[in-house]
Amino acid sequence: MFQLSVLSDLTRIPPNLFSLPRLAAIKQELNGKYANKVIPKLGLVISVWDILEVEDGLLKPGDGAIYIKVRFRCILFRPFVGEVLTGWIESCSEDGIRVNMEFFNDIFIPKSLIFENSIYSPKENAWIWEMDSENRLYLDVNEKINFRVEEEVFNDVKPKGPENPLSVYENVNGDAKEEKANATPPYALVASCQTDGMGCVSWW
Repeated sequence: MFQLSVLSDLTRIPPNLFSLPRLAAIKQELNGKYANKVIPKLGLVISVWDILEVEDGLLKPGDGAIYIKVRFRCILFRPFVGEVLTGWIESCSEDGIRVNMEFFNDIFIPKSLIFENSIYSPKENAWIWEMDSENRLYLDVNEKINFRVEEEVFNDVKPKGPENPLSVYENVNGDAKEEKANATPPYALVASCQTDGMGCVSWW
């Protein structure tokens, strides 16, 4: 689920951090730049683990900061395909189940990868696994769930331009919240819930 990756960066240390020890200042800036960010083809950065190499600082005319080239290791969240993870059901829809792991919530289980003979109940807002005519198991919102990673998806998300002034009015109507919920994530996981041991932890 977690792995270490070596990266290089030209880090800008602003004057207000000159009073800190050199490595502490560098680590603070690196965490500000990379923590909770997705690096394409690598995964979600959790935090900087350690600093491996620091070169001499460089100055730029008209800038009071120091630029330092560093090599460091960071902790990445990137589970492998086939890995079994545990999270919580965030929401259910007729398309499938969205799972939240507290620090990462772009996990989706499509209806085709849920237990066979499972149906979605709009009234109860839950997926129901009909094992037989007498036994029905519920996949309810906020239940703890085991799932298997089937695919990882990296998306090239481009930054948005300035907002239209009319968007202030749209925010009042809640359109902005809906747009944010439907936004394409830079990194997402497609999962399944079809075999023994999968599904709600309370079942097993």
